[in-house]
Amino acid sequence: MNYASSKQTPGLVALPPGRALLLFLFLLAGLGALLARAAYLQGIHNDFLQQKGDARYGRIVDINAHRGMITDRHGEPLAISTPVESIWVSPQDVEATPQQVKQLAQALGLNIEEVKNRLSDISHDFVYLKRQLPPEQAEKIIGLRVPGVSSRREYRRYYPDADVTAHLLGFTDVDDNGQEGLELALQEQLGGKAGSQRVIKDRRGHIVEDVASIRAPKPGSDLALSLDSKMQYLAYREIRQAVEQRHAKAGSIVVLDAKSGEVLALANWPSYNPNNRVKPDPAAMRNRAVTDLFEPGSTMKPFAVATALEEGKATAETIIHTDGGVYTVGGRKIHDTHPETVLTVAQVVQKSSNVGAAKIALSLPPETFWRSLSETGFGKQTGSAFPGEAAGKLRDYRKWRPIEQATISYGNGISVNLLQLARAYTVFANDGELKPVTLLRQSVPPVGRSVYSQATALAVRDMLELVVKPGGTAPLAQIPGYRVAGKTGTAHKLEHGRYVNRYIASFVGLAPASSPRLIVAVMVDEPSGEQYYGGQVAAPVFSNVMGAALHLLNVPNDAPLGNVMMPPADVIKEEA
Repeated sequence: MNYASSKQTPGLVALPPGRALLLFLFLLAGLGALLARAAYLQGIHNDFLQQKGDARYGRIVDINAHRGMITDRHGEPLAISTPVESIWVSPQDVEATPQQVKQLAQALGLNIEEVKNRLSDISHDFVYLKRQLPPEQAEKIIGLRVPGVSSRREYRRYYPDADVTAHLLGFTDVDDNGQEGLELALQEQLGGKAGSQRVIKDRRGHIVEDVASIRAPKPGSDLALSLDSKMQYLAYREIRQAVEQRHAKAGSIVVLDAKSGEVLALANWPSYNPNNRVKPDPAAMRNRAVTDLFEPGSTMKPFAVATALEEGKATAETIIHTDGGVYTVGGRKIHDTHPETVLTVAQVVQKSSNVGAAKIALSLPPETFWRSLSETGFGKQTGSAFPGEAAGKLRDYRKWRPIEQATISYGNGISVNLLQLARAYTVFANDGELKPVTLLRQSVPPVGRSVYSQATALAVRDMLELVVKPGGTAPLAQIPGYRVAGKTGTAHKLEHGRYVNRYIASFVGLAPASSPRLIVAVMVDEPSGEQYYGGQVAAPVFSNVMGAALHLLNVPNDAPLGNVMMPPADVIKEEA
């Protein structure tokens, strides 16, 4: 026995052979598991690693869709989207020196602290520095080569006619989504669908390769409105001039194609510029012709007369005793501005007699009168689909007292918007047929709904012609070379349940009266001074717009050029 070989080295403990083998097997199993895991991740289930790699070097970038263009009926652009660039960063990728941050802030026109705060906002993967810059400015910013700073193509809405079409078109937000007007109403058609694209970025945040288009953007559709740009400008100019000349609070005008119900012009004053992103006065942004309600005054009288004619209660020559211009109903007195003792039904319209209209209305069953007004569109939206359109107020006939039935006949106790009132007059332009209104160009004339017989509509139209002749309330509405039919309105404003000495002056008319082509409705809110009657304030606006519009459309004359006849005395005044 070799004693020396059996002696252990001091400080070392020999492991039993079985334990060493077990440790070796454990190590071998761990290595095998790692190899298997690596093979699984890299060869079979590599999604996890791919996602981690994409997160470090790849990005999915949205591609904005081009918003559809809005044009007038002749293809003239009213709203277009122009390409702009927005500057953005991925804060985790930013490696900017203080000098670069300063240059970046100067190029963006921002406070340096604001830029620092956005660059250090690592809670977000995507932060805008500034949006909708001109491409040349964005190019200079990218030229600074600040790591992590990139540009993105977007679109900014531009309105060539600015304040002329502002109330009708509305505007879009910074993301080119409709916020007001037709931009909002037609968002689904105009907006399109955004796309997306996968890109690879280097460690400095610069896009080095477009990998794939995940989803191509779908551009929005171009839409043609019923509007005529020349007519729109004409209407806007005249209503603005009338409001400023009369020192009025506001004014609105609507021009309808009498045959199709298409809105050829719709304007308000005051207005605003939708190209200016600074938010304007909310009062100036309202499309008053559609969203604001007012009592229409005597422009309602033709509908009371038409109902009486339709029901066989009267004819144009029926005598109405107007009692010297004072009539008491339910303890309340109804007055005429120009008292008469006796008038025919036609003269009730011509001279705008409140007493005559009240007596005609009271000769009708309440339900009959209510149904006639309802079928003419009062108390209902016009169907224009304009956001925020007001329906107006037409109380249930079962709640009427006699005085209410009487006052509704001359436009008190009922409220309308101007578009609704203009549409109602299509029954007199189309032989008793009420036309639907539309803000989009129509290729086929729409089918209307019959409200009155042809005989009734023609009889009332003849009465409306008397209104603009000497002896009527609106000789200032006459147009050289054309026969005109229309009705004035001068209504006291209702505030806190009481009528006050402030007025709404209005006029609704159609021409040529022999075969109406256009309907123009004018409303001026609170004209100042002694001239506040519809025949003095609104009728001249109608004449200017209608005359020019008929010439634009090359509508043949239906009267001699010397047909205008002014009365020797002042315009007949009215209130209601």
